[in-house]
Amino acid sequence: MPASAMFSKFKHGTGAQNVLDSNPILQFFEVGKLLASAGPEMVWKIYDGYRKSDGKEVSVFLFEKRTAEKLHKPKRKETVTEILRASVRQLERFRHPKILQVLHSVEECSETLAFAAEPVYASLANILAYQEDRPQGGPPPQAREYSFLEMELKYGLLQITEALTFLHYSGHVLHRNVCPASILVTKKGTWKLGGLEFTERMNEVDGLEPVPCQPWTSRLPKMAQPDLDYIAPEVQASSMCSILSDMFSLGMVMCAIFNHGKPLIQANHSSSTYLKQLDMLEDQIHNVLPKVPIPLQEAASRLLSKDTRQRPTAQLLSLIKYFSDSSVHALQFLDVINMKDPTQKAHFYRNTLKDTLPYIPRKLWYQHVWPCLSHEMKAQEVLAAVLQPIIYIIQESSQEEYENLMLPLFRSVFSAPKSIQATVTLLENLHIILEKTPPEDVRTEVLPMLFNAFESSTLQVQSAALVAVTNVAEYLDETAIRKMIMPKTKLVYEKNSADIKTVLNVLSCVERTLDKLDRSMIIDEVLPLLWDVRLSDPEVILRVVNIYRLMLSDKKFGLSVNLMATRVMPSLLPQTVNPSLNLEQFTSLLEVLQEMLDHIDRNQRNKLKLDNLSLPSPERHRPLRHQFSTDNMHASPPFNIPNLRIEQRKTSSAEDMARKNSAGATSLHGMLGGWWFGGSPSSPDSNFLRVHNAFPPNRRLSDNQLIGPPKIRIAPSCASSPGGTPGGSGGLPIRRHSSIGPQERRGSAMNLSPPTASSYHSVVSRDGSRTSLTVPAPYLARSMIGGSMPNTSSSVPFLLSSSMSSIRSGGSRRTSACLGLSGSPGASSAGLLQQLGSGMYQLFSGKS
Repeated sequence: MPASAMFSKFKHGTGAQNVLDSNPILQFFEVGKLLASAGPEMVWKIYDGYRKSDGKEVSVFLFEKRTAEKLHKPKRKETVTEILRASVRQLERFRHPKILQVLHSVEECSETLAFAAEPVYASLANILAYQEDRPQGGPPPQAREYSFLEMELKYGLLQITEALTFLHYSGHVLHRNVCPASILVTKKGTWKLGGLEFTERMNEVDGLEPVPCQPWTSRLPKMAQPDLDYIAPEVQASSMCSILSDMFSLGMVMCAIFNHGKPLIQANHSSSTYLKQLDMLEDQIHNVLPKVPIPLQEAASRLLSKDTRQRPTAQLLSLIKYFSDSSVHALQFLDVINMKDPTQKAHFYRNTLKDTLPYIPRKLWYQHVWPCLSHEMKAQEVLAAVLQPIIYIIQESSQEEYENLMLPLFRSVFSAPKSIQATVTLLENLHIILEKTPPEDVRTEVLPMLFNAFESSTLQVQSAALVAVTNVAEYLDETAIRKMIMPKTKLVYEKNSADIKTVLNVLSCVERTLDKLDRSMIIDEVLPLLWDVRLSDPEVILRVVNIYRLMLSDKKFGLSVNLMATRVMPSLLPQTVNPSLNLEQFTSLLEVLQEMLDHIDRNQRNKLKLDNLSLPSPERHRPLRHQFSTDNMHASPPFNIPNLRIEQRKTSSAEDMARKNSAGATSLHGMLGGWWFGGSPSSPDSNFLRVHNAFPPNRRLSDNQLIGPPKIRIAPSCASSPGGTPGGSGGLPIRRHSSIGPQERRGSAMNLSPPTASSYHSVVSRDGSRTSLTVPAPYLARSMIGGSMPNTSSSVPFLLSSSMSSIRSGGSRRTSACLGLSGSPGASSAGLLQQLGSGMYQLFSGKS
């Protein structure tokens, strides 16, 4: 808000204009409402105001001469006016950051005396008077409500101490009236020493050497003398004063501050009362010290000592531990920032102040720090450094604080010319600013600055713009991203594709704005950009992988399986052996590749299933028909032989033969089973070899078996193979033995091979660890009738491999069968088998 608008509402509200009508100061300043009072007997009335030429805020100090008319003596009236006029000249002479700054020299007319100074909130006397009279509920005129923070008190006392140091050691003068009425609290929260009405030249050789001075007396007007309640004892006792007299007065001010505004001596303008209470000062100090901060108690006690030698000087006082605070020192530096060069300023703003701000009370941010920073924003050479603490304050401030206290001044930064570093700082922290900035300012002030940054010829600014887009993507609408951000981002990449940092920023920008791009732009702009990126740096690979991962999450991004298989995966697969990747990066890359494979797998399987359903019915079901055979229902693991067809066997008259032979076969089994195998004659699981009669070759296979399995046909495409099946013998289907009932099943361990001779039938039965082998019936019968069998103790696996070897060799189809019997190897086994074979042959021949 302009200063003119601030004060127009009270321009004629208080009668200040009537008082100042004849004072020339109105030609330069517009005067507002009455704020406070200060000076001897509070004769200076302080008004708000602003300078007409530039709108700078000021405080106008006004002395109405009629207030001295009650003195009844014109000479005394002129004396007071001259003292006040001289005090303004002294303030102009002793310019220092801790001394009240005069902005316009004194202007005088017949009725008033006025001058303009820096903006003042109130005098310390106004604030202490409110604190002192608050219990009674009736604060005196111009008393101001104000609550001091501990740091404010510490910093304020240090400022007054430094002001006295300047006066004593640089100005070589004594103040002689250090009291709350001479201390002004500015609107920035700083304390300034004023009230130079009673300064006294001191001994320049030795400041500790006392000099003569006028004690307080009732013969002079009260407003023409220092405040009696704060005068040092030696002034009243011996009319002598020194720099240590000012230090006593400062000690009295300290105790009044921590004693709710009440001074330790309340003489009520009576020198005799003063002397009486002075005798009781030590007791008063003893009662007040517990209220004083512990680090300051010793200093306060020594300052109030009647022995001047016990009092510390202003220089020594400023060095005590109580004032040793980094936050206080930072605030001190701000007070003298205008006296520093740009390098010192930049270092302070970028490092000291930024690190100290968290420890400075929030109240002082807006009272003391922000006014200094807002002033420095106008200097381009330090703007980049000033932005560092400003960004922190914005981040920590509330929405209301930012909009009301900071934004009106901060808004000018967006459109003002800036250095490269300042622009980069602003862009990198743009998300913090946008969190608090109203939407209308975002559209009109902030976003134009962001878009213009892409047009910069400096790579540093372009990269900062990419970072800004990444951070503020949620504040950008789809139109701005499609028409402004993406084209500019692609242009920045094309110009700086060899710079890894820029490529990383481009990829981050793409990833954050991908949700707001349409499918066509992703396919036409984003994917070609990703394919053009050189995948060498691990961070670049990871960014690209993350973008692909995001695209895989939703079909709207347009990443089809064709693009995955032909463009994306071929570019990513070589990076799986990139030695620069760490385990986490490699895992992320592999996960995305696997996810792409899964997408391709699902897509292709669904497509192939649809193609398969479009085939004619017989051809579609042919490859899987064997899986639905009733003989394979209990096979485990699942059995699958390529080009294998299983048909149900035809019924035959051999079932009648089975009924005829069942009685003889059962009796033979019972007779031989217990003797040969040691098992029960009635056990159906006894492992013995059953041999059927060798039927003529021209008979059907279905007539040769009693209760047989379905016929197994092997397609011609397998005729050249050795007949192995996947999964080993454990995966073969279950077959029914020809001599076992229809509900009993035996596992077959035979190796299915394409037949090369006339049809044959043989049986293998398994029980536990003992295994029999199925061989062609004619050969087995021939061997058992007149042939010889090899004498061996080999197990069935050996026989299987032997049979396979003979089949593969293409030689004789003669197969040897052997039973590996535990504990009965040797020639006796062969002879016994011959006898058994001959007997069984005769038995079956006779019955048939």
